Amino acid sequence: MSNDTTDWKVRFEDEIHHAEDARADGNEGMARVCARRAAGIAIGEYLRRQGMPTGEPSAYERLKNLRLDPRLPPDLVESVEHLLLRVTPEHNLPVQADLIAEARRLSEGLLGAR
Repeated sequence: MSNDTTDWKVRFEDEIHHAEDARADGNEGMARVCARRAAGIAIGEYLRRQGMPTGEPSAYERLKNLRLDPRLPPDLVESVEHLLLRVTPEHNLPVQADLIAEARRLSEGLLGAR
């Protein structure tokens, strides 16, 4: 990992791949965890590029703080909201959402990265 740009991308993609592997293995709970961690990595890079402190390393805290950003477009607010959802007692999300896709959408929206 030679620089900040490649570092965040590599870490983001690693988490996405872990999420996809977990989903393929039938472990949707771990897929959600990895998707949230990937989103946290993208948010950290977004904050760094904005010249802002990256804040807590916790993906959940970064998501909560990003939700308060008034510049965030509505579609990305929705992605953040989905990534922040808690599961039901049956361990399911209360809405139909693919958190892996939401993490990718958030990364692309914040960083123009694919």
